[in-house]
Amino acid sequence: MSRNHKEKYEGTNSRRAHTIMSPEDAASGKRSDWTELEITGTIRNLSPNLWTFTHLTALYLNDNCLSRIPPDISKLVNLRTLDLSSNKLRSLPAELGDLIYLRELLLNNNYLRVLPYELGKLFQLHILGLQGNPLTKEILAMYGEPNGTHRLLTYMLDNLQEGS
Repeated sequence: MSRNHKEKYEGTNSRRAHTIMSPEDAASGKRSDWTELEITGTIRNLSPNLWTFTHLTALYLNDNCLSRIPPDISKLVNLRTLDLSSNKLRSLPAELGDLIYLRELLLNNNYLRVLPYELGKLFQLHILGLQGNPLTKEILAMYGEPNGTHRLLTYMLDNLQEGS
């Protein structure tokens, strides 16, 4: 793993620095359309209001104490990045598979033993972070191979279709 790649997931300063709007845009009266939200701390529960932010393209809920993600997450239809790393998740809702524009799904350092087969519907997913989870040997072996994310998602989709 390259140093930069590793720092992205294990960096000591996980705060993201973003400029919502340049001073010039603000002075000209441009409307702000923020598309990213970061909530970190010791959050245990998420407000139902979060699911109304359908304009979000990135949601960072890493480094919290979340033990579950509600099925309502599927309302965030425009998400491209979802970071749920370093929580206390034991399972994921099948509705994650409805977030078809996801390109990055980070689930590192949770308590996941299984993944919903619906993740196989995430055809645009390029980055899947699963390190630090007690997943089955079969899943970890597939994931650890070259092109493992693609192989794992294909496996999930095949099993989803067989189960339907």
